[in-house]
Amino acid sequence: MPPVYAVPVLIPAFVGLYWMIEEARPRAAFLAGWWFGFGHFTAGLYWVANALLTEPARFGWLAPVAPVGLGLLLAGFPALATLAARSAGARGVGGVLLLAAAWAGTEWLRGWVLTGFPWNLMGSVWAFSDAMLQSTAVIGTHGLGLLTIIAVTMPAVLVSAPVPWRSVVAAWLVLLAVAGAGAARLELAGDVGSVPGVTLRLVQPSIPQPLKWRPDLRDRHLAFQAMLSATGAGADSQAPPTHVIWAETAAPMFIADDPDRLRWIANATPPGGLTILGAPRRAPADQPMQLWNSMLVVNAEGSVIATYDKSHLVPFGEYMPLRGLLPFDKLTAGTTDFSPGPGLTTLHLPGLPPAGPLICYEIIFPGRVAQEEDRPAWLLNLTNDAWYGHSAGPYQHLVAARLRAVEEGLAVVRVANNGISAIIDPFGRTVASLPLGARGVVDGSLPVALSPTLYGRFGEPLVIVGLILVAGVGRMVERRRVIG
Repeated sequence: MPPVYAVPVLIPAFVGLYWMIEEARPRAAFLAGWWFGFGHFTAGLYWVANALLTEPARFGWLAPVAPVGLGLLLAGFPALATLAARSAGARGVGGVLLLAAAWAGTEWLRGWVLTGFPWNLMGSVWAFSDAMLQSTAVIGTHGLGLLTIIAVTMPAVLVSAPVPWRSVVAAWLVLLAVAGAGAARLELAGDVGSVPGVTLRLVQPSIPQPLKWRPDLRDRHLAFQAMLSATGAGADSQAPPTHVIWAETAAPMFIADDPDRLRWIANATPPGGLTILGAPRRAPADQPMQLWNSMLVVNAEGSVIATYDKSHLVPFGEYMPLRGLLPFDKLTAGTTDFSPGPGLTTLHLPGLPPAGPLICYEIIFPGRVAQEEDRPAWLLNLTNDAWYGHSAGPYQHLVAARLRAVEEGLAVVRVANNGISAIIDPFGRTVASLPLGARGVVDGSLPVALSPTLYGRFGEPLVIVGLILVAGVGRMVERRRVIG
């Protein structure tokens, strides 16, 4: 997984898993998948512990527990995949197809169960290759993961199939064709045009998470980001910025109700332009108490002209599930849970094409990042990621943003407190960025959108049909083997 990309390790991993379940009883197959998934998720999500160490006095005791607990919970999905494959009679080439379809199917399921957590989908192992990612415009990340699992598992049949090398060669030729088609797509695309008259400034203050919410430092943090917004040019700057973008909860206060502090932001906003930033928002005093994790749009006069409230909240981070039963508070500041917003929307802002706002991990959900009725021309993702320090977490989060860009054919602008902030074109290529831990700004133009991709038009139903087809072929091959 990102940022290591030790893709060859997938071959012994999945071949070994397949051999373990091929002759196993269903219960043994389930346990094999469960232990495999436990190792997979615990290693891939180790960085979750860093979030608990930002307040070690309160949550430090959970740091060694959380990655293990999350691994134990998520391991159920690979266990279901191996159980389903074995119950369908997984053996030989047909068995490989059944396991791949079951694994990809449970990855899709993981995006929905208990609010969903489709992190580190198997298709993301190819993020080091722009060419490989192009297939997700047609088959999505789930489809690329399906082809990957078929290819890396197929060598398992070398010890049993009558003419084993044909299946292995065919599986890898499919991946080679995917890479070739992706390279051709990039070659034909060339450079993506940019929206005229728009220069974005991405502000990355890299404020350490333990300091971010300290009351005595909030004004200093705000002033520092305003200073970055108004002074100096980004390394890639060709023109003065027209729109400035800050990260999630860049203003750690109810700034929408604070005209004086809004004026600080207005003073750093380009004339006639906008500053877009993350901040908590609360209901008016005459209404029941509610809090939202929000995106605010502030003009040069200091008025909030638009808002977006995060709808897909992080369990334990932004609200406590089973609050009446669990004996501790959520991890973010304050004791009141955030409320979910109304869902996907499109913001129509002065001087910008229609934007699809997304906060934090809302970007990780394939097929659920752009409003269908009012399709945006680009996606704007504000996030923090300082919770996870210098770990694999921010790199994996960036890869999810790149995959959504290719799937939808839309540019993604990602602004993170401590990185990685980036402007990503509709082919998933990073055209401007600030590295993890850097402090400063980067300027860049906004890439234009492509026509809606096949995946962007049909999304998840397309994936489900593909999984059913592969599973059907696998079952048919298995039946022919039994009859033969």
